[in-house]
Amino acid sequence: MDTLSLLQHYWWFLIALLGALLVFLMFVQGGQALLYDLGRTEEERNLMANSLGRKWELTFTTLVTFGGAFFASFPLFYSTSFGGATYVWMAILFCFVLQAVAYEYRRKPANVFGEKTFNIFLMINGILGPLLIGTAVGTLFTGAEFTVDRLNLAGEGGAAVISQWTSPWHGLEAVANWRNVLLGVCITLLALTLAAQYLMNDIADETLRQRAARRMRQVSVAFVILFVVWLVALLLADGATADAAGVIVLEPYKYLHNLLELPYVAVTLIVGVVAVLWSIRLGWNGSRRAIWFGGAGSILAVLSLLLLAGWNQTAYYPSLSDLQSSLTIANSSSSLFTLRVMAWVSLFIPVVVAYVWYVWRALNRRPLTREELHEGGPQY
Repeated sequence: MDTLSLLQHYWWFLIALLGALLVFLMFVQGGQALLYDLGRTEEERNLMANSLGRKWELTFTTLVTFGGAFFASFPLFYSTSFGGATYVWMAILFCFVLQAVAYEYRRKPANVFGEKTFNIFLMINGILGPLLIGTAVGTLFTGAEFTVDRLNLAGEGGAAVISQWTSPWHGLEAVANWRNVLLGVCITLLALTLAAQYLMNDIADETLRQRAARRMRQVSVAFVILFVVWLVALLLADGATADAAGVIVLEPYKYLHNLLELPYVAVTLIVGVVAVLWSIRLGWNGSRRAIWFGGAGSILAVLSLLLLAGWNQTAYYPSLSDLQSSLTIANSSSSLFTLRVMAWVSLFIPVVVAYVWYVWRALNRRPLTREELHEGGPQY
């Protein structure tokens, strides 16, 4: 493996890791979706909002970093998807703007719209955020309607644009593929499961804890069943792959072959799934430790699935309009110079992770109580 290929694989790993962290952190969205389900009184809803409000910026920042990493390392994907599937990405952006506005103004003095309005904003973000992101990520496996003019990319003439979308729906056509929607539903159910586990850990209130445990039992069963269906469908599906000459061809059972040919990815997936199942068992019994296994397992499982999408010569963004326009990490990456410079910058990532962990532990040093709502501190 030459230096360029090594850096391409390295940066796909970092993007996969960011995507995995984003899926875990969407427990914030899951908690918002449960705002009126678990919080039966204004005090209980405020307690939940305070708990989730201390973490919502981590989710938003990870989402922005995920997009930024794609832009820097695989700019052709960024221009193709973000520039073509504009309706989907604008809908996702709108959902997260609603979240930011809601947390900022929900309990501000002289709130002319009322607290309930911003609660609705939080619920919209909580349901549509994971659903839309999951559906969009599903296209990494099922493909999208676009073409790429590589002659123009090489500066040798051709069309006026490098890539263009061939569907007038600009990304909304993803809902026509049941596998995309199923993945969106799975991500939403996982967010609900992790949210229930997180609230059981972060709020010292027996009433809310019992409700969260009860809801987790219900949504986790649905999640496990639907995730197994999606995973089996993925492993039985055809996938686009690049041969030795760089020609894109369809390969039956491509993702199953990837799993068998990348045993370390397969082990990561198995460990992640087992950890999530163990967290469900702990949460079923009301344990506060469930979120740690659920979070770690979610990160490992999503990381391995995204690695299956991009490694082993796999086209991580198949084109349904022109198979040769499909994007791989080899034909869509930045230059060797750019990847090398950013690789040095990425060495600071452990420092950032350590800071996030420190802040997390500081905020979660002790569980929230109802009494803290009346102490005059920061309120969401």
